[in-house]
Order: sequence, then structure tokens, then C-alpha cells
Amino acid sequence: MISNRKIVLYIAMSLDGYIARDNGDIDWLSMVESHDEDYGYKDFLKSVDTVIMGRRTYDQMLTFGDFPYKDKKCYVISRTTRPKDNYVEFWSGDICKLISEIQQKDGLNIWLVGGAQIVGEFLSKKLIDKYIISVIPILLGKGILLFRSNRPEIRLQLCRNVAYPSGLVQLSYDQTRPEKTLIH
Repeated sequence: MISNRKIVLYIAMSLDGYIARDNGDIDWLSMVESHDEDYGYKDFLKSVDTVIMGRRTYDQMLTFGDFPYKDKKCYVISRTTRPKDNYVEFWSGDICKLISEIQQKDGLNIWLVGGAQIVGEFLSKKLIDKYIISVIPILLGKGILLFRSNRPEIRLQLCRNVAYPSGLVQLSYDQTRPEKTLIH
């Protein structure tokens, strides 16, 4: 069964490819914050009903106050099992099994929030269908890279690019799937 529920990586990174400082800090994202522009975030949120993130990303998110995705089904990928809490289910099993279970159910798209380690695992299995990457006009020089080495080659098709007055450039790509060939 092929699911219509796509896995979407929606994330911000610096121009030199970092998603956070070495200590996990994302303070530099504030340079493009605007009361007048949300960069399509609200519309994107309406297109997903499931959220997947790593434990470090989840732990950092909790430092910001209320959990922001209470209206979504949320999975936190963790090496250690934890009991389900009010808003998230912790998953320490095989990612492909989790995705298969999610995609067998009706619903909207699935947001892969991050962080880098979880993104790397999804990349290694070629599970990401769509990439929406907001490039922030800053060179951090060091930090946590979004795309780590030792991953398979993945071909992408540019779907959309938007440059905003803040300097943020949002790039949207679909993963290209090989054409099926008929054997005669």
C-alpha cells in the first residue's frame, strides 16, 4: 500500500548548513523573526497531523514553555523507553516500523522536526519525501550540521523557492523516486 501521507522535513539552517550551535542553542533564528511574516509556518502546520522529533529536540522544546504541538500526534525517537506522557509517545524501536504504522492510518502529512541525528537516520533510509528548508542569512562557522556525511545520494527536484526581505530563503524540494521500468 502506498500512502499519500508524506514525510516532510521542515527546518531552518544557517547558510553554512548548521541547525544549531554546538550547545544546541538556536538563538540566531531570532534574526529573521517578524510579526508580519511567518514564512508559511501556519499553513504548513495545517498540512500535518503527526510530528516526529528526536529526544534532544524535544528536551530543548520543553525549555520554551508550553508544548506547542498539543493538537498533533507526536512521537519522540529515543534510545531509552519512557512512558507516554500527555502529548508525546516515545519510540525506541525501528523507525521504518513506526513510519509504516503511521502511514497505514488515514491522516495528513508527517512533520520530521529534527534534530540532526534523527534526520540522518531518515536520510539513510530515504524516508523523507519533501524538504522545506529555510536558509537563514548567517554563517555560524561551527555547530550541529543538518546533513552529516556517510549518507546515501538522494536526488531532489526543486518545487519552490522564495526569498524574503529578511534575507531568509525558503527552498522546497521533493525527493525524486526512480521510474519503474517494465521488463519485456
